[in-house]
Amino acid sequence: MTETVSPTVVSLNRFGWRRDRGDPALAEVHASVAVPRKPGLRRLAAFLGPGYLVAVGYMDPGNWATSLAGGSRFGYALLVVALVSNVMAIVLQALCARLGIATGRDLAQACRDAYPRWVSWPLWLLAELAICATDLAEVIGTAIGLNLLFGIPLEIGVILTALDVFLVLFLQGLGFRYVEALIVALLGVIFVCFGVQIAMADPHWGAVIAGFAPTTDIVTNPDMLYLALGIIGATVMPHNLYLHSAIVQTRGYDRTPEGRRSAVTYATIDSTVALMIALLINASILILAAAAFYHTGNTTVAELGEAHTLLAPLLGSAIAPTLFAVALLCCGFNSTVTATLAGQAVMEGFLDIRLSPWLRRLVTRAIAIVPAAAVTIAYGESGTAELLILSQVVLSLQLPFAVVPLVMFTADRSKMGALVAPRWLSVFAALIATVIVVLNLKLIYDFVTGA
Repeated sequence: MTETVSPTVVSLNRFGWRRDRGDPALAEVHASVAVPRKPGLRRLAAFLGPGYLVAVGYMDPGNWATSLAGGSRFGYALLVVALVSNVMAIVLQALCARLGIATGRDLAQACRDAYPRWVSWPLWLLAELAICATDLAEVIGTAIGLNLLFGIPLEIGVILTALDVFLVLFLQGLGFRYVEALIVALLGVIFVCFGVQIAMADPHWGAVIAGFAPTTDIVTNPDMLYLALGIIGATVMPHNLYLHSAIVQTRGYDRTPEGRRSAVTYATIDSTVALMIALLINASILILAAAAFYHTGNTTVAELGEAHTLLAPLLGSAIAPTLFAVALLCCGFNSTVTATLAGQAVMEGFLDIRLSPWLRRLVTRAIAIVPAAAVTIAYGESGTAELLILSQVVLSLQLPFAVVPLVMFTADRSKMGALVAPRWLSVFAALIATVIVVLNLKLIYDFVTGA
């Protein structure tokens, strides 16, 4: 069932907002995916999709860099960070789905409608900075994947990554389900590639399980903390919070209290299952790095190209580097597609712009990819690892500016109505936000003091 939208549609309780919502998020695909009225597997299947688009952001090339660096330098010790980050992600993405469904607003629109401009505009600039950092990782990863597989120079590969905007336009013209189908298919390829490589690496599974246990070294060792924050920044990504709260509204569920409540349940199942798959892939990258590099004395591997070169002699198979490159290219391509959608949601939500879909997407893509491409071309392949890890730390530093408003909105009954987050969930989310802020302050302190 689709929703008829007027320019003044508001949330369940309009008095919780400073202004009316205006046009819905991603208006051209809003409520475009039909949802059966009858509960069951067909209704659940209709909601499956947005979670996988979100999960893509949790395994982008920036995550590869931090996981490769963490695995090669500290073995399996940082697996616990990947696990904790994934738990954080599951909670926060569930809140995003709840916000979008309960209020009809994505996170960007909610910030615009809840705060005065002197607050919302800086939040918009910080969101754009986060998307630039995201695109930096994705542009580099996709370009390196093209270089490793086809020998395309890095500079040309960077330019080719910009063409994804036309693919998104074409697929959305066919229907939003086609975008989701492409993403899921590429995720399947990535999963198979890493499954084969893990089998080749033959890790010590007892040590792998021990790696999921907490250790104080992560906080006391500045180098380990830096990589841990990079993993958190690569896992819980700010642009995913804006993206999920927008694309969950592509479903044509009943805009009634019961219809929204049911939609929250199904959307939460979708994102939770997708993020568990993302955890498996992220852990696989770190396990592969630990088994192939750390335990063979190659403790400084962080460059994606270097990892590709070393895999064949270490694993004893010529197919391993090819699988690595194929998975990297799929990850980079997937991530650029979802970042394009996130950029559109952020710009439309914060600025309430009125442009045709192709022009909106072109403008938002240019804002993100031009600085990313310039940095990539300037630094070349030799500095890609440092840039990738730095981009993920920048994302981690941006997280509080998206997480804190999200937690506040979803805990506010005047804004959320009957779908306000349960008290225990709000407390848990607030604890997650506190941990992120404290870790970021620790990172800044270590940087300033030279620790």
